Amino acid sequence: MHDATFAADPQQVYDRLRAQAPAGPVELAPGADATLVVGHETALRVLQNTELFARDARRWKALNEGRIAMDNPVLPMMAYRPNCLFTDGAVHLRLRKAVVDSLAQLNITRIRRDVEPIADYLLDQFSERGRADLLNDYAKLLPLLLFNKLFGCPADIGDTLTTSMSAIFDGKDALRANEDLTSCLMELIALKRRQPGDDVTSWLIQHPAGLTDEELKDQLVMLMGAGVEPERNLIGNALLLLLSGAGGRQSGMLIEEALDHVLWNQTPIANYATHYPVQDVDLGGYVVEANTPVVISFAGANSDPALAEARRTHSKGAHLAWGAGPHACPAKDPAQVIATTAIERLLNALPDLTLAVPGDQLEWRPGPFHRALVALPVTFSPMPATRMAAALQNRAAAGGAQQPLPAEAATPSRQEPSRKKGFWSSFLDIFRV
Repeated sequence: MHDATFAADPQQVYDRLRAQAPAGPVELAPGADATLVVGHETALRVLQNTELFARDARRWKALNEGRIAMDNPVLPMMAYRPNCLFTDGAVHLRLRKAVVDSLAQLNITRIRRDVEPIADYLLDQFSERGRADLLNDYAKLLPLLLFNKLFGCPADIGDTLTTSMSAIFDGKDALRANEDLTSCLMELIALKRRQPGDDVTSWLIQHPAGLTDEELKDQLVMLMGAGVEPERNLIGNALLLLLSGAGGRQSGMLIEEALDHVLWNQTPIANYATHYPVQDVDLGGYVVEANTPVVISFAGANSDPALAEARRTHSKGAHLAWGAGPHACPAKDPAQVIATTAIERLLNALPDLTLAVPGDQLEWRPGPFHRALVALPVTFSPMPATRMAAALQNRAAAGGAQQPLPAEAATPSRQEPSRKKGFWSSFLDIFRV
């Protein structure tokens, strides 16, 4: 599941496994074996049975026996962290309640209000060129910048957060990136303990669960990881559908319809939710050994022939793109609002947006867990920059003078004056004009 053949056509793997049983053996990465569940009913059985299937990756037999190299590429996604994804029982309930209650303080109006200026800012970076890569210039960056806003990041912490998360997702110097990520999040937590704000970090700190700094850091990592990669793939895959002949804008497909189609058929996180059976278990004729990884194929379950009618009508209640059971995604409504707003803003700004190459020639990014494009090149009529660029021009004309900074952004910067600003610093600069 880690080569270009799987990336190009993962469905053939799901179909081949399903022909034998609703679950079967796969290799996630060289040396990392697992059981992949591709049957919908069996997937629900695993996701909902917390007595038989645990999430705690410290049970992973092959890892404990030293048979998984510490540099194996699946470890960042599968190794234990004390967060909602990898805990069970009372610990999981305590951590999840803190996360769910904090996310509940976000409302639709606020999310749209936060997404729109970020979308405008990113559009200004390429709108005058007449061409762009909508994945790397837009869909990838928008969730990263949005989470900086939702977490209440000042400029320098936000730049580090954006850079380190991008490196981790892209597999570039992941060890150093993880160290930088940990450092900047601990700095953010310390800042928010001193100066709480109207943001998710402060809400988590203030929650009655009384999370420690380490617990706070790991919940933030989980929120960032669970939000950024799926969100960029949801936006990118929906844009591909809307711009292609299959369901494109000429057909009158609504953005919400495109998102539903993607959740069913190009599931952004295709395979994940790793469980470890506490004893040997029979999954529809395939026996899984205790304490070995059982990975849920959300994409495989969604394509189960038993769901043919639900898939044809895109019934929202049947697909497993958001998971199921006690670990189901707690942020599906915000995620859909973010994607809808980002796509609306883009299509309204660039009405003649067109794929630069045929959709069937686009490349899918290798990897066992995601369904993600490598790039989404487009062309369009060059458009003048909007108020974002105008703000920068006004700032330059005024000699760089700036107004007093918002409290959350006025912390001392760790950056050298000559260091090139990151996306988040540049974005904040505009809104201080």
